[in-house]
Amino acid sequence: MSPKLKQILLVLAGLLSGVWRLIPAGLRRGFITGLLVLESRGSKPADALRRLFVLQDKLDWIINERAMAYGGNVHPKHRLMRYHDFFVDRIAAGSHVLDIGCGYGAVARSIATRVPGSLVVGVELDQGRLGQARSGEVPANLSFIEADARRNLPAGPWNVVVLSNILEHIEDRVGFLRDIVRQAAPEKILIRVPLFERDWKLPLRRELGIGYFSDAEHFIEHRLDELAAELSAAGLKQIETITLWGEIWTECQPGA
Repeated sequence: MSPKLKQILLVLAGLLSGVWRLIPAGLRRGFITGLLVLESRGSKPADALRRLFVLQDKLDWIINERAMAYGGNVHPKHRLMRYHDFFVDRIAAGSHVLDIGCGYGAVARSIATRVPGSLVVGVELDQGRLGQARSGEVPANLSFIEADARRNLPAGPWNVVVLSNILEHIEDRVGFLRDIVRQAAPEKILIRVPLFERDWKLPLRRELGIGYFSDAEHFIEHRLDELAAELSAAGLKQIETITLWGEIWTECQPGA
């Protein structure tokens, strides 16, 4: 579904929601629950689970859309998970930091505003996200550039490279990491990826032969041993690894 069509459907939903909410809340919930129960019956349990997981994915999309609206176009996960602290706490004052795949710039802004004397450059290929990153107040020590991280990273050396929810979007992750080490010459790389072992439903979904990634653009959602093997193959040594909020956060250095 295109972004434009999604926006049209959301506007239409907003117009119809007033009529829907005239029905008492208890009746609305009962009606929706009844429909879900009906959807889960009349076939083999495996087929029912496949259908229900599709609906769960749709619900997750709706929840995330409302969460963004609730957070004023900044997802509340940044505030609630406090994963920005993982990056900020491991970057020394005065560091030159390259945030690859910076999205709309939330992590890069945190580093620029919270690490004294830092110089932060966010790299993003998606022009829409880059526009979001550049909008609003941008500190003097922060800039955002459009670049393909595999081909034309800003010249190093950089003290720190940040990869926040980036590796899972890359098919050749070992080659990608080697390219970063070669081009950016970082002293350390800070990585955040989704953890496969975060929920029993993921191996069940895989067993049922349906998608289990949290994003359709992911190539992998790592087990701890898978990530360790890829980092080692790329010549990186893990210094510290944390599993929290269903994610893996790891600090690594070149020279495995």
